Amino acid sequence: MTALASGFARAAAVPETAPRGPLPRLAARVARLTGWRRLGLAWVAGALGALAMPPYGWLPALAVALTVAVWLIDGAAADRSAARRAWPCFLVGWAWGFGYLTAGLWWLGSAFLVEADEFLWALPLGVIGLPFGLGLFYGAGFSAAGLLWSRGPARIAALAFGIGGAEWLRGHLFTGFPWNALGLALGQNLWLMQIAAAIGLYGLTVLAVLVCAAPATLATGRVPRERYGPSAAAAILLAALALYGAERLGPADLSVTGVRLRLVQPNLPQDAKFRPENREDIVDRYIELSRRPPASGEPEPTHIVWPESAFPFLIQRDPDALARIAAGLAPGQHLVTGAARADAALPGERPRIFNAVMVIGADGTITDTYDKVHLVPFGEYLPGPLDGILRALGLRQFVAIPGGFSAGSLAGQRILAVPGLPPVAATICYEAIFPGAILPAGRAAPSADPPGLILNVTNDAWFGDTPGPRQHLAQARLRAVEEGLPLVRDANTGISAVIDPHGRITARTPLDTETWLDADLPARIVGGTLYGQFGDAAFVLMLAACLGGAVVGRRPA
Repeated sequence: MTALASGFARAAAVPETAPRGPLPRLAARVARLTGWRRLGLAWVAGALGALAMPPYGWLPALAVALTVAVWLIDGAAADRSAARRAWPCFLVGWAWGFGYLTAGLWWLGSAFLVEADEFLWALPLGVIGLPFGLGLFYGAGFSAAGLLWSRGPARIAALAFGIGGAEWLRGHLFTGFPWNALGLALGQNLWLMQIAAAIGLYGLTVLAVLVCAAPATLATGRVPRERYGPSAAAAILLAALALYGAERLGPADLSVTGVRLRLVQPNLPQDAKFRPENREDIVDRYIELSRRPPASGEPEPTHIVWPESAFPFLIQRDPDALARIAAGLAPGQHLVTGAARADAALPGERPRIFNAVMVIGADGTITDTYDKVHLVPFGEYLPGPLDGILRALGLRQFVAIPGGFSAGSLAGQRILAVPGLPPVAATICYEAIFPGAILPAGRAAPSADPPGLILNVTNDAWFGDTPGPRQHLAQARLRAVEEGLPLVRDANTGISAVIDPHGRITARTPLDTETWLDADLPARIVGGTLYGQFGDAAFVLMLAACLGGAVVGRRPA
């Protein structure tokens, strides 16, 4: 017994050996960086990570970006107390996020060039200023991770906790802007996205960090299980997600009987779309595209869809235009269209203008309306504290509506009633990028008839032929998987598409093309999804698990 105990003691006394080779030397060199070199590399690494987003979808780029991030935090947290490491880790995270968002959102500059004579001066604010500010969320996430940092694999869980929480905050604070959350790196692959039906976008973000940051330990693990274990676990996790997704997909979803959709994509240039002098030509183009005969052997459309802000005038106040639209609809057809809407103003007051979706019957009557709730700051309105100041300087939002658009009521009706269709969950433009916001009314009133589809009308002409429209489509597509609902997306310049509740694109149009798209409506998933019922509950549990793992597995940095 004494000899056996002596043997265990000798084994325990064997020191851990640092890994050797070019990769460990590279990690050590990265960790030793300080000052502007550390922040510069963080910026470059974040920018490289943007290649994991649509339209590129190169997941290894995010793995490199997050691996470098781990090594940089290793250096920022080394030999410092928890309180003293928070600020250096914050700076690393801010620079990383600044680079990631600059490389992923550069296409926003296209919107400033539509009316360059008025907005060109502000282009740096959108292309550099917005990523600069949003990078603060990543700074906070890296700082939170730094407080939990250790030398072992548990620091990967700490980073997933920090970034996961930061991405959730980015999607909710200051009206929220979850564009290109890291979870989209997994959420654009048909097999890998299926788990979003349970955990949503933010849950995918936690998984993306766990998977893509795991290779960092290949250069820093001090025993084989620490060195290779996280990467092996990441590979197993990816394989399990893919197998689950392949199994969940199964056969193609059924279609709703008696429904045939026509999505009209007029491809109107943005600089001409809102000119009142073009009103007649614009209505004529919509009607002509809507009346074109279907392909040989295909049924006539039962429902026509036109994109966001289809008219450069208030259609509700133009009986002649409504009569022309009615004349262009076949008996029994219904039109669902984006349009600006004005309410009845009090004497002496300016009417409020809403960005709306309207349902128009074959007799020209507007039968239902949804007003956009989540408006685009600086695009559709000027934020309250800045409104008076900016207007006094002669500035306005991008859409030239006097006073800007007004937001619809949060307690208002999101579900549109369209004869012949299941209840429609309406979204306008970038409302479709917000996970969990598609059906707030449905979750609050489970006794109501469940929606049968998500409708997203949008106008991506602001952004031309850039990654922007493609990223928009990918994020809207993920809402279909989360909610277990088909998505019908009609865009002015494209990409218009019909997507089934498993994320399969059943029909789509090319970008920057005048065309139309006829398609059946896929049926919803009976019983819905876990995410549709419980929202971000699974994400919260995942975040708690990462926090627990970071604390329990902690070893002094």
